[in-house]
Amino acid sequence: MLNSFTAGLLTALSLIVAIGAQNAFVLRQGLYRRHVALVIIVCVLSDILLISCGILGVGSLFQRHPLLQDLAHYGGAVFLLGYGLMAARRALSSEKLELAAGEDMTWQRVLLACLGFTYLNPHVYLDTVVLLGAVANQYHGNGPLWFGVGACVASLCWFLSLGFGARLLAPLFARERTWRVFDSGVSVMMLAMSYKLAFF
Repeated sequence: MLNSFTAGLLTALSLIVAIGAQNAFVLRQGLYRRHVALVIIVCVLSDILLISCGILGVGSLFQRHPLLQDLAHYGGAVFLLGYGLMAARRALSSEKLELAAGEDMTWQRVLLACLGFTYLNPHVYLDTVVLLGAVANQYHGNGPLWFGVGACVASLCWFLSLGFGARLLAPLFARERTWRVFDSGVSVMMLAMSYKLAFF
């Protein structure tokens, strides 16, 4: 039990800690201190759902249907292209944390964006449904269950730390230059991911 739980915890952390579009979005909302709890709940519940699907063997269904993979790839490419261009526009503007914190971004828009970053990214399915599911099902008895529990705990700890811990970076992001660097990096990352999804 402990071995499979620890394996799930560490494997999931190694996958979700990497900087990606979803993590960048969570960090940004944490810095804005806008709808942070909502974003964390959506990310964690989504991970629980996808990890559970992987443990139940849904990953093999995803692999057997190329149409599902194509829809995920091209839908994700368009979504990331749009947000990459928005990040590029922000990088060219004069933005500071105190100005950004006053943005009128409703919870509905935040929810839709968070769902997009979660479910329109094929890498999410690969990491959670396919990879974590495959590793979990190597264990016997209740091993897959405890592996999944460990992976879900990793998701909870990570998104809580990222979302609510972002406020510690607030003094750094009070400077316009920091936002320019951050948004430039996010733009490059999202545009590169969009290109990769569309053409590879």
